[in-house]
Order: sequence, then C-alpha cells, then structure tokens
Amino acid sequence: MSTSSTYARITRRETHSPRSLLAIVLAVILIVVFAWVGTEIVFALLGLPALLVAPKDMFTSALGLVDAPAGIVVAAGIVAAVVGLILIIAALSPGRRARHVLATDRAAIVVDNEVIASALARHASYAGNVDPDNASVSVSHRRATVFLTPASGTPVDRDEVSKAVTRQLDSYGLKPGVRATVRIAEKAQVGA
Repeated sequence: MSTSSTYARITRRETHSPRSLLAIVLAVILIVVFAWVGTEIVFALLGLPALLVAPKDMFTSALGLVDAPAGIVVAAGIVAAVVGLILIIAALSPGRRARHVLATDRAAIVVDNEVIASALARHASYAGNVDPDNASVSVSHRRATVFLTPASGTPVDRDEVSKAVTRQLDSYGLKPGVRATVRIAEKAQVGA
C-alpha cells in the first residue's frame, strides 16, 4: 500500500463521520419491535392476554386500512415516505466533521475548523487594525465568515482584510477549499 493512499484513507476517516450511531439506533429500534411482536405471538399461542395488541388484531387492522378514512392513510403514507427519504439521504450523504486537510505530501495533517477560525481572526484583526477580541470567525465546510467590530473613529478597510484573510487561507492549502467573506459591523464599539 502506498503512502499517499494511506494518507488519503486516514484523512478521509478523520474528516468524515461514520454512520454507526444511526445504524445502532435503527438496529435497537428494530430489535425492540421484533421482540415485542415475537412476545405478542408467544402470548397469543399460550392463550395469555396481549401486552399491547394481539397479533390477530394487528393483522386485521393492517388489512382494514382500505376501509380507513383516506386522510389518515395518506398522512401515515406521507410520514412513512418522509422517514424513508431521511434514512436514504442519511445513508448516502457523507457525514462531515468540522475539519479540513492541509495540503502536504509528507504527512496527513487534519486541522479542526476552530483552529483555522482562530488563526484567521488573528490575521484579520491585524489587517483591519481591530482589537483581537473584536474579531470573530466561523469556518464551515467551504466558507469562512470574518466579522469585525471596529473601534469608534477607526475605519476598517474591508478589501485589505479580505486580501489578508484570502492570502492566509491560500497559504494553508485547505482541502476542500474555503472562501472568505468579510463583514464589518456598522456600529463601532467605543473604547475598543
């Protein structure tokens, strides 16, 4: 196995979340339902009263859906379709963790989005001549939003901050790439 494929496998594992929690929850629900149905069948065979619903009544009511009001059947069908669609989307879409990969050939480097946001906030505050406490950054999968609150009487050059943040993001070589958006508060903060 080559080093690059090993790194690719490691970074994929670290940047994507597994669907094991969803699978475990669904398995537990199905086990409980099948155990309940099995218990009801055993109770019916032994002639004991049902816990909730007798199997005969379950199957009779399932067959009697044709005679049920159309609104209830349609609503139940819509709910079942939505749950099924959510499960299919959850199964097919990749779960992403709040992490990015730094471009390098020598190692697998995975960085948390909060670390990237902290570094960008520091560079944005220096570029905008703003106190570091008045710079906040949020980093998502493909976007970084920089929000600056300037001190009263000190203008902030949005283009200069945007260039500094973009330059910093480009130097990281993040995969997937991140675009920066700079927002400056309309009201300045006194004494900041």
